[in-house]
Amino acid sequence: MHIIFLNPQGNFDQKDSHLTEHADFGGQLIYVKEISKALVEQYPDLKVDIITRRFNDPEWSEDFGEEITYYQGTSSRLRIVRIPCGDTSFLRKEMLWQHIPEWVENIVRFYGTHLPDYATAHYGDGGYSAVLLKKITGIPFTFTGHSLGAQKLDKIYKKEPDFNKLDDWYHFSMRIQAERLSMQYADTIITSTDMERYEQYSHPLYRDVVDVEADGKFAVIPPGVNTTLFNQKVDEKDREVFASIEDQLGITKEPSIILSSRLDDKKNHISAVKAYAQNKELQQKASLGIFLRGIKDPYKEVGNLTGNERIILQAIIDEIDRHHLRDRVFFLDLASQKELAGAYKYFAIKHAMFVLTAFYEPFGLAPIEAGACGLVPVTTNNGGPSDIFKDGMGILVDPTDIDDIARGMKKALENHEEYAEKAVRLVKEKYTWEKTAKGYHQLVTGSPKNILEKDAVLPTLDAKELIIKHLKTL
Repeated sequence: MHIIFLNPQGNFDQKDSHLTEHADFGGQLIYVKEISKALVEQYPDLKVDIITRRFNDPEWSEDFGEEITYYQGTSSRLRIVRIPCGDTSFLRKEMLWQHIPEWVENIVRFYGTHLPDYATAHYGDGGYSAVLLKKITGIPFTFTGHSLGAQKLDKIYKKEPDFNKLDDWYHFSMRIQAERLSMQYADTIITSTDMERYEQYSHPLYRDVVDVEADGKFAVIPPGVNTTLFNQKVDEKDREVFASIEDQLGITKEPSIILSSRLDDKKNHISAVKAYAQNKELQQKASLGIFLRGIKDPYKEVGNLTGNERIILQAIIDEIDRHHLRDRVFFLDLASQKELAGAYKYFAIKHAMFVLTAFYEPFGLAPIEAGACGLVPVTTNNGGPSDIFKDGMGILVDPTDIDDIARGMKKALENHEEYAEKAVRLVKEKYTWEKTAKGYHQLVTGSPKNILEKDAVLPTLDAKELIIKHLKTL
């Protein structure tokens, strides 16, 4: 059986270049790569292609222009297939919409008479691609939204109530309509948690195309952790990371509070920094560590950043300086997932915690990766983490309440052994990519449920009128 993963914005490559550094190189890449690897490793009769957009832009040092490449050390039954559309320059995901019909036509041309058997679509642009592909070829598909445009629009609109301005940049009219079509014509919608199903897909902008109570339409398949990477075993590469950390920071026995996510408004770093900076007890018991990528000296390099990243990092530095905490806060530049895992292990030995105070987290893969290494997860209670860490399996906090974040941090310090043990056990029992791949395999080997006729007329990729009507209710 031949399965394809549709990811026009994916930008996959052998080295995982720019992973988590850029909004178009986020967690989706890890998700798709790990499921694909697990599928071909567990099921010898499967062939998997990760299909993304081909570009060859001189502003990017890596070559994303080769048609077919492979991940080193993986089966030849797993390929990265790059299909062109538009020109050869890099295009951020919001600019891809007009090129997706061309991209799909080129996919059909690439496979010719040897069409794949099943598609899985990721994010709205992958979903829209799958709808068009299904209309042309009849190939069934699952849709995994990860995060949806309607919730993002609602949050941003409260800060910037000019929809036309927002639409010019984010193209919400196209994204939300693409998501609506994806939900309508997918055979199955895959969510990471029950909460994601009921909270995200019940939004007023989707209610007329999908019924969250229709069990046959949804499948809850949680992502997993790469347990060959994120674990408690210390190998030679980990020891090199340990030595590098100690060269930079010196040797300390105190626990640390670790923040490790890209500089993005929705990750809400500043609330965690404020919780630490405004609490003397926390400062006495632990240091604060902020993991970045590609930034060795934030105090000197913040001016080199652009846009929101610069604003976020400057706000963090200002808070540190306001409370005179440069000697209690450290930054680490980690260049790869392997280095990140090594750093997690190093600080777990010193009874550290992983803190994620995102305003909303659709699932929350990062906290369980950290938990697999022995860090105590202290996470937002908004979104997937409240499902993952329910029943006291982790520490949940209100990301809008500085005092509650500080409470969660103190609880992690006081009960490290208990919560670290729970986190490790939780990952082993529920959150491995092998389990995720098994869930996908059961779906894609079943019979398709939803037919889209070739002569069906699809609505234009524009939900502006519908969206404006919704915004008036906010």
